[in-house]
Amino acid sequence: MKGIEKAESGPGHDPGATLFVQAQEGCTASLNELMQRHEGLVHFVVQRQWILTLSPEEALQAGRWGLWRAILGYDPGRGTTFATYAYKAIMRQVWACVKAEQRRIRREMPVEVLAVYCYKTGTDPACLRDRQEIGESLLEVVKRLPERLGGVIIAYYGLQDKKPQTLEAIGEQLGLSKERVRQLRNEGLVWLRQPAHSQALRSMLARHNQQQYELADQLAQAWLKRRGGRNGRA
Repeated sequence: MKGIEKAESGPGHDPGATLFVQAQEGCTASLNELMQRHEGLVHFVVQRQWILTLSPEEALQAGRWGLWRAILGYDPGRGTTFATYAYKAIMRQVWACVKAEQRRIRREMPVEVLAVYCYKTGTDPACLRDRQEIGESLLEVVKRLPERLGGVIIAYYGLQDKKPQTLEAIGEQLGLSKERVRQLRNEGLVWLRQPAHSQALRSMLARHNQQQYELADQLAQAWLKRRGGRNGRA
């Protein structure tokens, strides 16, 4: 933990409990001073995490939130240094935000597109027309996938008015394991997310910007890393 202690130390470092007590009693000045004093610890934690789905600033904001909670919950009487206590709190908060972002990503294109296409409710003509256009555009993209990948995507998400199938069911049809079908599905989604393959869909769903392009590339690189690939593009 020497690196942690070094990250939070500096000129004027006071290990005493007075500021913590004051901050926990509602003293804004004490809270702000402690937040500024331990800002280096937030950076220390964030720089040592693999925060693929968060931008550096988002990760730092999450870390500061964790630091704030640590300040309000720290009890000097327990014998644990604040650096050790806060390190864990900051890391938990950062990873809570990473997981929340990952859940959001799973709702993004193309999974979001697939949900819109398959979820047929309402009778508003404009909505029906939008769904039809999205569905047609989606299928055009899916058709450009390699045959096996396209077949897995169609079967799993129930495209072309088919009933969605489980990974196990698809695997039985193809003579593959459930895990192998999952890999094929994820490979297909990585391909579909690439901006070069999904321009029309992204425009329809307001996913046609630099941030979304960078996100697609990050997801592709993460998939390549899990697959054991080298630097490159999916």
